[in-house]
Amino acid sequence: MPLYDCLMLLKSRIDKGQLKDLVGKVATHVYSRNGVLTDIKSFGAVQLGYGIKKLDGRHYQGQLMQMTMMVPPSFPKELHYLSKEDRLLRWLVVKHRGVKYGIEFLNEEEGRGGLRFPTGSLTTRDGDDDDEDDEDEDEEDADVDEFGEEQENTVRVD
Repeated sequence: MPLYDCLMLLKSRIDKGQLKDLVGKVATHVYSRNGVLTDIKSFGAVQLGYGIKKLDGRHYQGQLMQMTMMVPPSFPKELHYLSKEDRLLRWLVVKHRGVKYGIEFLNEEEGRGGLRFPTGSLTTRDGDDDDEDDEDEDEEDADVDEFGEEQENTVRVD
């Protein structure tokens, strides 16, 4: 089952009881579809960049929550009931791409000798590159004339 994040922006005037009720409703729906709720995060009150207009006025603040879950691919379409929820300002479901969990992950890892981390072009494997930079800095500090001889920095005062 793929991993999804459900981000919910709730009205700022909601008390904790209503918040728990809404999270419980989504969690019950996840469990009824043989899914697993892996993480719940609350980011607290956030200031919005613009007012979100609802029937009870414009809202410039909200409470942001994130629920991470492993559910079947058809599950995000079943969350349409959140659109009718008057406690929510906005909601969004995002799928984690390229992340494998569960039995599929274990079957692929049996043939490999452990974890492998991708190496990008930004990482270097040799620590010798730093020494070359130090030599360049030393050469820049010395004043050299056109014949390659070092000159003393003297100031002439008349």
